[in-house]
Parts: sequence; C-alpha cells; structure tokens
Amino acid sequence: MALLIVALLQGTGKSAEIVDPKAMRAIGTIDPRFQSYNIEMVEVTGGRFWKSYAQGGGHSDRYAYRPPIDLASTRLRKLAAALGPAYLRVSGTWANAAFFADTDDPPAAPPAGFDTVLNRTQWRSVVDFTHFANAEIVTSFAVSPGSRDTDGAWTPDQAQRLVDFTRSLDGRIAAAEFMNEPTLAADNGPPAGYDANAYGRDFKIFQTWIKRASPETLIAGPGSVGDSGSSSATGINTRDLLAASGPGLDRVSYHHYNTLSPRCGVHDDPAQALSEDWFSRTDAALAVHRGLRDEFEPGKPIWVTETADAACGGNRWDKTFLDTFRYLDQLGRLARAGVQVVMHNTLAASDYGLLDEGTFRPRPNYWAALLWHRLMGTIVLDVSAGAAPDLHLYAHCHPVQRGAVSILAINTSQRTSRAVTLSAPAERYTLHAARLQGAIVQMNGKTLALTADDELPRLEPRAASAGTIRLTPETITFLVFPDAANPACR
Repeated sequence: MALLIVALLQGTGKSAEIVDPKAMRAIGTIDPRFQSYNIEMVEVTGGRFWKSYAQGGGHSDRYAYRPPIDLASTRLRKLAAALGPAYLRVSGTWANAAFFADTDDPPAAPPAGFDTVLNRTQWRSVVDFTHFANAEIVTSFAVSPGSRDTDGAWTPDQAQRLVDFTRSLDGRIAAAEFMNEPTLAADNGPPAGYDANAYGRDFKIFQTWIKRASPETLIAGPGSVGDSGSSSATGINTRDLLAASGPGLDRVSYHHYNTLSPRCGVHDDPAQALSEDWFSRTDAALAVHRGLRDEFEPGKPIWVTETADAACGGNRWDKTFLDTFRYLDQLGRLARAGVQVVMHNTLAASDYGLLDEGTFRPRPNYWAALLWHRLMGTIVLDVSAGAAPDLHLYAHCHPVQRGAVSILAINTSQRTSRAVTLSAPAERYTLHAARLQGAIVQMNGKTLALTADDELPRLEPRAASAGTIRLTPETITFLVFPDAANPACR
C-alpha cells in the first residue's frame, strides 16, 4: 500500500495528513483531449495581433503585424503532436469577420463586410496540421455584416463553404461555437447595435443549418468572456444570450482570464501570482457558468474554450516559470470540478504562448503541459487532504500504467518547505527554476531543452524511496505510484 503523508516542516499545530493512493475514489472523468490549445484565426491568415513585450508592445502600442504561422514547421508539428490527442481551436476575435475565399484565386482584399481573407492554402495547412498533431478542429464562423442577408440575419453560406472544403481534405470540424465572445459583440465584428435578441435569432439559424450540414459537429457556446452572469460591462450578458437562443448546445463553453494585460490597461503585481486569490479566480468564473449551465442546459458538459493568465496577449511573466503554477493548478482545479476540456490561448503567439512565437521553442508552460499529458490520465481521483493553504494536491489515474496513481503537488510558499512521507517507493518529477520570472526551467536538477537534433529530452524521474522527501518552496512535483493498485485505475 502506498501512503502519502503530508507534514509541515515548520510548525503550524496541524497534524500530518495521510493520503492513500490505493484508497482514493474516482470522482469523475475528463475528455481524452482535456488539455488543448488555440491557434488564433489571425495567426492563420496573417494580420495584426497582440504585440509581444520583446517587440515593445504595451498599452499605447498593442498590435504588430505577423505573417501567417508556419503550420508546416517540423518543430511546431512535433511539439504539438507530443500533446496529442487534443483539440485545436481556430477562432478568436478576428474569426468573426474573416472571409473564406473558396477559390484558387483568392481576392487580395476582403469583400465589403469582412476584415480579412482566409484562403484555401491557409485552411489546408490547418487540416494538415491536425492530421499530424492528432488534433481535432474547433472553430467559429464569420458574423460580420458581409455574412448577412438584406434583413440583417446571419446566413450560413460562408460556413457551408468552410465545412465542405474541410471535408474534401479528409478533415472534420469536431465542434463549433457560432461566434467568438458574443458578450463583446459591440467591438468584435457583428453589425452595430447587435444584442442578445439578434444573437438568439442567428443562433437558431446556425443550429438548424449545422445539424443538417454537419451533424457530427458538436455545438458549443455561447463562448462568453468577462461576464458575471447577470451583468456585463459590454451590455450583453450570458444569461440573456442563453435565454434568447433557447436549448440546443451540446457543450456549454466560456472563456476565462484571471486579468487583463498591460496592453489593455491593467498592471498586476507579479507578487500576487502565487496567491490563493489569484488561483481561485478560476473557481469563481466556473461557478458563474456552471450555474447558468444548470439553469439553461442542465447536464451538458462544460468546456473552457479559451484561457490563459491574462487576456490581451498575456502578462510579462506569462512566458516564465512563474505562470506555470497557475497553469497546472488551473488544470487540476477544473478537472476536479468536472470541466471536460481546457483550451490554452495560445499554442505559439504573443507572451502567453506555450511556445516562443519566433522559434517555436518550448516555454516553461509547455514542459508543464507535457508532464501533465504523460502523467495525468482521464480518471480524476479524490484527494481529501487538509494540507497547508499553499500546498495544492491533485490526483489522477496514470494514463498508461494500470492501477498506478499520479499526484500533482504544488508548493507555492516562498519560504516554507513541505514534507511528504512515502510508505512505498514513487517516481518523482520536480520542476523548479533559479528565477521564477525566468524562461529556464529544470526538472530534477536538469535544464529542460530540446536536444541538438530537435528532439524532446528524456523526462526521467528520480526514484523516491519510502520515507520523507521535501517539497522545497516554489516548486511543482509530480509523484507517480506505479504499485498503488487503485481499483479505479485498472
């Protein structure tokens, strides 16, 4: 029997907590594509996106032009494939006004009522990428004035062409949101004066069309962001959207960011990035949308189709090890709460990308994503331990080893180590960094980097014998108990 006994090295008056991986009961399952990612539509078409801080991006200079992302890059494909299976969401604000040029001779400029052109070559690169990366496409469709009839109602002509072309490439659209972030409709593409009633009318047209044209495609929505559920600074709230559209969702989706970046006028203190207040913002957003799900679409699975630390391209620390604590804690919290899919924004653009946008080399969050993928399976286990507030514990069945249990232990304390006493051997993977706000991360004392021939390094655990180990301050540790023999994991 593998026992995990959590004790505090500095006295708190609390007795040790005992966690028995063999006795942990299953509390739910998650989608095999739980950990997923976004490539924004503007990356595919090329255009102005959030300017990175390395380029001088800030509140007064938000955007920079970027050419279309090279989805044929061997490095990009290889690193994405290592996270598969996954969902690849191609959407974002720029998708709301993208014209799909279903022709071999695309126009140089978009037609009236659209802002950009998506051509066949670009979309073909998306489909080819998903085939290589073991990813399935999630997207949304144009809702700008050019996609509407003379009465202002949405028409599916553009969406139909995209679905048909995808199918001709032996691809499919696994899920679709009608539009991106309808709570921000005043600023992201729809006609002036667009409101919840207009959304409800258009959604019903969309629902009827997609069930006929692509019945295998899941309908997700509404894909709201920045909404308390009963009020919204933009004037359109999720409650009104769901009431106007009526039932018809296969997946209830929303977007969540802990904050806005300096590009959008918010300047957070990185000292709060390891606080419970920072992490628990994930819980607060989920509570709002889960309540609305229960009211309007009871029993439907919940997807977070866009998330990162900070909207508007990310905070300055989002490409450093400091954000890895939030990244993994968020995955643990949402899986434990029953959320089925979490799509990180982005795979490789601006400061919140898992990969550097210029080189496609892994950032700290990519290494965290890789470890999660390899060690945390789809069966979620109950860790009913009353550990210290700055010690976060999550447990899953191992994705490959029958009966094995993996525990994620995150020590966010700046000064206090934690003791973990093992009654049986385990395999240990500890992430740490010399500088929290640095781009270099180590695992078990070795710097993580691609090899000279561009391969992923071997992620070899360190043996942890029975007895006490220490979780030093500001570290993240995965512990795998191969001999746990948990009945839920067989």
